[in-house]
Amino acid sequence: MDLKIFASDIAKIYEKNPNVEGVLLGGSVSRNWDDKYSDIEIFVLWKESPTDEDRLTPIKKLKGDLLDFHPYEDEEWSETYITKGVKLEISNFLTDTINKMIKDVILSFDTDLDKQCIVATVYYGVPLSGDKLIKTMKEKVSNYPNDLSIAMIKENIHLGNRWNNREALLNRKDWLMLYKVMVAVQTNIMGMLFGLNRLYVHHPAFKWQKQTLESMAITPENIVNRLDSIFMHNPTLSIRELEIIIQEVYELIKQEHPQIDLSSVIDQSLFLRPKI
Repeated sequence: MDLKIFASDIAKIYEKNPNVEGVLLGGSVSRNWDDKYSDIEIFVLWKESPTDEDRLTPIKKLKGDLLDFHPYEDEEWSETYITKGVKLEISNFLTDTINKMIKDVILSFDTDLDKQCIVATVYYGVPLSGDKLIKTMKEKVSNYPNDLSIAMIKENIHLGNRWNNREALLNRKDWLMLYKVMVAVQTNIMGMLFGLNRLYVHHPAFKWQKQTLESMAITPENIVNRLDSIFMHNPTLSIRELEIIIQEVYELIKQEHPQIDLSSVIDQSLFLRPKI
């Protein structure tokens, strides 16, 4: 099944509601990253708050099996259902809410990942209805602000004190905590790389990491395979590789944003908890 065509057919049902101003296809399908496990993520933009009936009517027409139906929370109404063997994740927002989030990210350089995910959906998403409205939104997010790049880097350059305990955790074979630290540090690396490459974060947990890294122009050499190896190799080798990658990312930051003072950050990243 062609998920984009199916999503377009579904959008035709939503757009019949006069309160709907736009329908946008997001997620992996919009970026041609989908596979056999993918669902369809659809963002529905409403002029006024949708009623339960507004949200349930398309599901009934599609003879969908409802999995989740969440009330208004964090400026969103959401529901999940299955129809024709395909899972659909529906995110409902007021159009005004989307415009506010765009303003927060583009003009106030807000690094909040949930807001950035909305902006990323606008940027990468495929309009299914309300082309004029969505085109206007896309124009607003077309140029990634330099100040947002700096804000994302500063948000992620500090790796935290637990990174300084890496040798102790390694020698103690305290694997659970060690791997939590490694995940946290790799998450910071992803945040810095998004800022360096001036890309909006499309998932708060950096899903589709391999595809994302392959789309980046500014990264350490062979970064995909090297980050993959972090969780596949011997932990000692993984820690050493992570240490090298961190310093390479810092060097890239120096080249792109020489105004950012990294001296204390680099010293802190190299520091090891002393032995007694």
